[in-house]
Amino acid sequence: MTIKSDRWICEMAERHGMIEPFERDQVRSVGGERVISFGTSSYGYDVRCAADFKVFTNINAAIVDPKAFDETSFVDKQSDVCIIPPNSFALARTVEYFRIPRSVLTVCLGKSTYARCGIIVNVTPLEPEWEGHVTLEFSNTTPLPARIYANEGVAQMIFFESDEVCETSYRDRAGKYQGQTGVTLPKA
Repeated sequence: MTIKSDRWICEMAERHGMIEPFERDQVRSVGGERVISFGTSSYGYDVRCAADFKVFTNINAAIVDPKAFDETSFVDKQSDVCIIPPNSFALARTVEYFRIPRSVLTVCLGKSTYARCGIIVNVTPLEPEWEGHVTLEFSNTTPLPARIYANEGVAQMIFFESDEVCETSYRDRAGKYQGQTGVTLPKA
């Protein structure tokens, strides 16, 4: 398995629609205003989160259960900024829509700008032939409220290509998160 470079990422995005919308360069300002960078990096792609958030709240004294998740545990928020309460989390989705090739496994890591503020980005790997908007989880590990900026860089995708194509892809298994387009909650 080899990690893929910026040249490969650009080719796959432009010729095969692997990332849409796609930013060929690393963007550090928009309209003259500084932003947390997004776009193509040396060996990855920095994604942005959309302005749709689900902020965790425990006003209903729910129990977090991945087999029976209570949707009322979230407050929906649409904004360019999301404030995450102390020791809590929020869900969002990427601006970018991904189509992962059959020979590729994609891993997501948080950006250092957020990590240095105690904000952890958690995403499971994007399996071969998975496609959709990625649901992002932001954990605020601090005792203070934390701010997330929509339409700016939040995490980096790293692409690994295998020497051989997998026998069974996510699409072959009819994975339950295939083709997701919004912030997607756990499915049993």
